[in-house]
Amino acid sequence: MNKIPLVIILGPTAVGKTDISIKIAKQMNGEIISADSMQIYKYMDIGTAKPSLDERQGIPHHLLDIVYPDEYFNVSLYKKVAAKTIQEVYSRGKLPIVAGGTGLYINSLIYPLDFTEAHEDKQFREELIMEMKKQGKEWLYNELKLVDPQSAKRLHPNDVRRIIRALEVHHITGKPMSEYYKHRFKKDDQYNLALIGLTMDRKSLYDRINKRVDLMLEKGLVGEVKWLMEKGYGKHLNSMQGLGYKEIVEYLIGQRTLEESIYILKRDTRHFAKRQLTWFRRITNVTWLEVDRYDNKDILVKNICDAILEKIREHL
Repeated sequence: MNKIPLVIILGPTAVGKTDISIKIAKQMNGEIISADSMQIYKYMDIGTAKPSLDERQGIPHHLLDIVYPDEYFNVSLYKKVAAKTIQEVYSRGKLPIVAGGTGLYINSLIYPLDFTEAHEDKQFREELIMEMKKQGKEWLYNELKLVDPQSAKRLHPNDVRRIIRALEVHHITGKPMSEYYKHRFKKDDQYNLALIGLTMDRKSLYDRINKRVDLMLEKGLVGEVKWLMEKGYGKHLNSMQGLGYKEIVEYLIGQRTLEESIYILKRDTRHFAKRQLTWFRRITNVTWLEVDRYDNKDILVKNICDAILEKIREHL
């Protein structure tokens, strides 16, 4: 059975993945599959930097706007729908191009992480959340340290969603999530992978992040968040905990000034980009390209296309 050629364009937020992936899709007869855990949500456009129809330039984009902000979605569901979409794109004679910065989503396509198949236990989750409200996030994190110290080291103590998922995996399977991660560097052999990483000078990246936040505010980020809250999408939802949303929510409910919220959003987005790069550097066989070293974007795109073709030919 022939492997499906799959291009994955990864990198930190604001590095230019969206624009470059569209140019690559045009050059290589491709369609784009998003690997962004925030762009899956309907109505959440400005804060997620979701490309508009005009910005997509006629290139089909998949896995955008697939769930409502209050709907549950996880990496297991992503892997299933992404794999199906990749197959459909390939069956139409197009090149599937995954683009995004959500590490877990990308890993689910590269590595056979079996824990993603663990079913959810809503009652167990609700019990954890209720207890956490009584005892605090530190209690939840300590619970994870007891059953899965390796995952606890990997996760930030405030990353409640992933801590709960790690506890849920242990509860359902009887094994710590870290047990599955031991084999995470053994590539899945379903795809003929071309992994392209985009990066740039740290100062340049941070400047782009700050400017992106300013542009989001100009486009109406505060109004978007206010509309979502008026529609009943509360601050407790996973979707509303995303960067660009939780900070503005805090402003709208009077916990911070707008200036404070903007400062925190820029700072936390810079920290997030740094963590993304650390995550992606662990993935082997990535061809890394420094975007800001190319004065002419057409030359950058040509180099990326050449690297993709070379990677795909390696396994033909």
